[in-house]
Amino acid sequence: MEISSSLISLKVYLYSKKKEMFEIDFREILTVGMVLFAVIDIVGSIPIIVDLRTKHGHIESEKASLVAGVIMIVFLFIGEEFLKVIGIDVHSFAVAGSFVLFFIALEMILGIRIYRDEESSSASIVPIAFPLIAGAGTMTTLLSLRSEFHTINILIAIVLNLILVYIVLKLSSKLEKMLGKNGLGVIRKAFGVVLLAIAVKLFAANVKGLFV
Repeated sequence: MEISSSLISLKVYLYSKKKEMFEIDFREILTVGMVLFAVIDIVGSIPIIVDLRTKHGHIESEKASLVAGVIMIVFLFIGEEFLKVIGIDVHSFAVAGSFVLFFIALEMILGIRIYRDEESSSASIVPIAFPLIAGAGTMTTLLSLRSEFHTINILIAIVLNLILVYIVLKLSSKLEKMLGKNGLGVIRKAFGVVLLAIAVKLFAANVKGLFV
């Protein structure tokens, strides 16, 4: 009788854990989606995309979006295991990620350039898919978010952002003319403030874990 009761309790526990893992929360999706949108900054990258299109010709929007998505999803699942191999816990990585987000936000708000990419001679997978879309900031952000949100919600947010990325890549020239430099600047600064607040929240939520 005791064994049967224990088995039932174990099944209930495993079921609740499984349900929690795959729990879809629209508020989480919205939050994660906004963070990724701000970090990827595909709208703010429109002038860069237009310049690359002018210099190197046609950009394969489908391939760039797909490759960026594969990179992001693979890193989301194996990134934590990689950290364990090199002896870094998720809380430490999340705190480091909060600093990266902080400086990215400063770039967006103040219009300064802290991180500089090397100039590329290609406009295919590199540099559009990597590092423009799935760059170091995005990778760091994904693992940081995984310590706070359900994986399924992060995956949905990634897909939604990739759809937006694809649309922007396809319509980059039209969007640049429609929004103008001032419009792009306003969007960039607004999401910079949001990203800065999220960076502070992420730091506060994980810094205690460093001392446990």
